[in-house]
Amino acid sequence: MDLKFMRRAIELSIRNVHSGNGGPFGAVVVKDGEIVGEGSNEVLATNDPSAHAEVIAIRAACRRLKTFQLSGCDIYTSCEPCPMCMGLIYWARPKSVYYANTAADAANIGFDDAFIYQELTLTKSQRSVRMQQLLRDEALAAFEAWQKKPDKIPY
Repeated sequence: MDLKFMRRAIELSIRNVHSGNGGPFGAVVVKDGEIVGEGSNEVLATNDPSAHAEVIAIRAACRRLKTFQLSGCDIYTSCEPCPMCMGLIYWARPKSVYYANTAADAANIGFDDAFIYQELTLTKSQRSVRMQQLLRDEALAAFEAWQKKPDKIPY
C-alpha cells in the first residue's frame, strides 16, 4: 500500500468535478510500484453508464499490460466501488483494492447503489427491470462451440 497512489486517485476525482466529464471519482491501477492505468468517471462525457473510473483505469491497465487479468496489481480508487465495478474487479483479479470514500459517503451526495444490491437479492420476477428468458436452446450452440474449441483461453 502506498498513499501516493491513493492521493493520485483522489486528485483525479477532484479534477473530474471541475472538468464536467462525470462524477467525482478517480482510480489508478498499480503494478510493481508503477501506475499502469488510471481513469476518471467519464459517464457524462461519453454518454456511457459503464464509464466509471475503475472501468477506465482497468481497461487502460489491461491494454498497457496486454492481458485481461491484473494479477499482482493493486487498484486505488477514490471511492468504494459500485456493484458493476466490483464485478469487473473480480473478473480482472487484482491482488487488492484500496478505497477512500465509502459507499455511504457516495450515497450522501446522490450516488446511491443500495437499490442495486437490493435488486440482486430478489428473484428475477420481482426485479424492477423485467427479465425474461428467450431462445435458450438456440443460444446453447455458442456454449457448445466454446466447449469444443481446442485453443480456447479460459478465464
